[in-house]
Amino acid sequence: MTAHGTDRPLPLSVDRTSPVPLYFQLAQQLEAAVEQGRLAPGALLGNEIDLAARLGLSRPTVRQAIQTLVDKGLMVRRRGVGTQVVHSQVRRPLELSSLYDDLEAAGQRPATEVLRNTTEPATAEVAAALGVAEGSEVHLVERLRSAHGEPVALLRNHLPPGLVVPLRTEELVATGLYRLMRAGGITLHSARQSVGARAATAGEADVLDEEPGAPLLTMERVTYDDTGRVVEFGSHVYRAARYAFEFQLLVRP
Repeated sequence: MTAHGTDRPLPLSVDRTSPVPLYFQLAQQLEAAVEQGRLAPGALLGNEIDLAARLGLSRPTVRQAIQTLVDKGLMVRRRGVGTQVVHSQVRRPLELSSLYDDLEAAGQRPATEVLRNTTEPATAEVAAALGVAEGSEVHLVERLRSAHGEPVALLRNHLPPGLVVPLRTEELVATGLYRLMRAGGITLHSARQSVGARAATAGEADVLDEEPGAPLLTMERVTYDDTGRVVEFGSHVYRAARYAFEFQLLVRP
């Protein structure tokens, strides 16, 4: 099995003294290779028989390992082609950071299409989140964020009036919203966030290259600066097959 279409084999191994099943050990290593870019999108996996012989595993064990990644949406089996890497899933920690920065840090090559960059009257929901009067003019930025050329998320952000941050479309294409806010002198301090899930609407499915009704992760976030002022209300949807939130849980003493 090679990386990036070269003849350099991936450093794979299994520990037979470990209680972790052999197929799962192999699946974890292959998943790490995908996430780290050593197995790039479009790369073909080598022959299962050769891999089984190389690691001293049975073909069913190797097949089960690969099927685990197929089930996660990281790989796909194509008749007449073989098993091919599709993409890595974006795992995002629950912290006050932008999707653009998280994708870039993970080597995911983020790209942005700005769908709307305008002002509009605040709905009741937006007004309540931003602490402004319903119907007052607020700034709306709507973007499609992609990684490795595949849609990942549809991002809608409302900003309150009077927030002196130039949001030029060409800059929103080139970088993340939080970077522009920081460059405009805003110190992000904290946020209140909720995470959920629902089915994709027809419009969302069309933009995200999904089927209507496909599962989407949702995230709503109200962000505050260091003076306690609300500076942003984000309402985002993410493709569940391409995205996951990570939580760190601590035992309360």
